[in-house]
Amino acid sequence: MESTKNLPSRTNIILAFATTYIVWGSTYFFNKVVIQEIPPFLSATLRFVTAGVLIFIMARLLNIPFKFTKAQFLNAGFAGFLFLTLGNGGVVWALQYVDSGFTALLVSAQPLVLILLIWLIDKKKISPRSLFGIFLGITGIYLLTSETKIVTSSEYFIGIAIIFCCLIVWAYGSIFVGKVDLPPNTFVNSAVQMMVGGVLMAPISLVMQENWSLVNTASTNTWLSLGFLITFGSIAAFSSFNYLLKHVDPEKVTTNTYVNPVVALFLGNIFLNEPLTRQAILASCILLIGVFVINTRKIKKF
Repeated sequence: MESTKNLPSRTNIILAFATTYIVWGSTYFFNKVVIQEIPPFLSATLRFVTAGVLIFIMARLLNIPFKFTKAQFLNAGFAGFLFLTLGNGGVVWALQYVDSGFTALLVSAQPLVLILLIWLIDKKKISPRSLFGIFLGITGIYLLTSETKIVTSSEYFIGIAIIFCCLIVWAYGSIFVGKVDLPPNTFVNSAVQMMVGGVLMAPISLVMQENWSLVNTASTNTWLSLGFLITFGSIAAFSSFNYLLKHVDPEKVTTNTYVNPVVALFLGNIFLNEPLTRQAILASCILLIGVFVINTRKIKKF
């Protein structure tokens, strides 16, 4: 039983939620901007390795002991591989072919994938309420992926398939970190995950034959966008995400998927001229209602 002294403050939890809600919603837009000039896995390598090093430096300046056992390092490294190398890296790669707002909406289906994975792994019974939420979510996804004004090419379908694979990986990672021993400090845990996840993206970038020399010709806007992703999208938001996973049920942590698509759709439509049709809006509402139904079922309080 966790003592009152060790319980997280409600203020910290609210701030962590707000960070994952707003900042992560904007990362789809900024990633879309960056990969116009820097290839996806290379940009992700730069983002997460840099963020990991900066977190390490911050930890040293704040006199945070950068200590962990071998098991904690391996667990954090594997989590970084799941969340960042496969999960985030795959989504960023898919952004080459899929609109940023559309991508955010598909990612909002993560709670559906998570609850199905929990059912498969932990053998937890799915309630009728959750089944109804899953039905709504699948209906919304179908309407989204059948929108001919948005899904216009075979590459789009490939991107969608990759995104769904990433959702499975991310959901498994959420379950994994809730069960294993990780570095006790959130900063240290995030730094290890980012450095391992980022480093492992480099060989994937080479295998994909991405042109590393493009970093020399990238514009100021691209570097500013990458800077935002490093500072806010990685250091602030990912640390908040790891903090929440340790103190709140995984299903509740994924409530950021309500707000992320709204932020992403707004930025993509206004600044990138991404289409937003009536069918897409309807599908979005149905999908998000399904996610809401799932996440508002009775789970333990924080």
